[in-house]
Amino acid sequence: MQNKAKLNIKDWAEEDRPREKMLLKGVTALSDAELLGILIASGNKNETAVELAQRILHSVSNNLNTLGKQNIKDLIKNFNGIGEAKAITIAAAMELGKRRKLAEVLIQPQITSSEDVYQIMHPVLADLKHEEVWILLLNRANKVIKKIQISKGGISGTVVDIRLIMKEAIDSLASAIILCHNHPSGNPSPSVDDDSITSKLKDAGQIMDITLLDHIILCEHSYYSYLDKGKM
Repeated sequence: MQNKAKLNIKDWAEEDRPREKMLLKGVTALSDAELLGILIASGNKNETAVELAQRILHSVSNNLNTLGKQNIKDLIKNFNGIGEAKAITIAAAMELGKRRKLAEVLIQPQITSSEDVYQIMHPVLADLKHEEVWILLLNRANKVIKKIQISKGGISGTVVDIRLIMKEAIDSLASAIILCHNHPSGNPSPSVDDDSITSKLKDAGQIMDITLLDHIILCEHSYYSYLDKGKM
């Protein structure tokens, strides 16, 4: 049987091709090598773009920060199939990543009300036809350190892993959490499951000294705040 690694990417099953996989499953479903493979577009006579990307990443111990420090001449010299145009593309992507990270650090919106949360998360959640659960991680000044997608589900619900949320908060040295999810139905009223998740996360936060400030349920034109309703 012919090994898939020896095939051209065009010969792979459609769901395994990086571009098609991104369209089907979203950008977060792709590995670093697949994302890099999309950037470089083609490999060489012995490697697909993804295999070449894997080799490039292996050379920097799979560390994107280290890859960002590689100069264009070294990329061209060390990797067959990487010419000037591809090396420039990689360098440009790494620089954009650095600038994006810096921009997120500089913005750090401060949360003073449920309306602030709604304005931050509305562009992310309001138009979705499926449920997603996100968290905002805050520092002691109630400024947003990071926003993270926790889970993605169907029309009627999604699974929330309390342990994963607490791990993200601890890793980011967060002082507080705001839980956010959407209701594609357009009705922001909480369900029994929403109440249960809120209670469990609040209890877990108290143990770890990380405060659950609010749980916001967003719809396109409205939202529900547990804090505003006196349920926190």
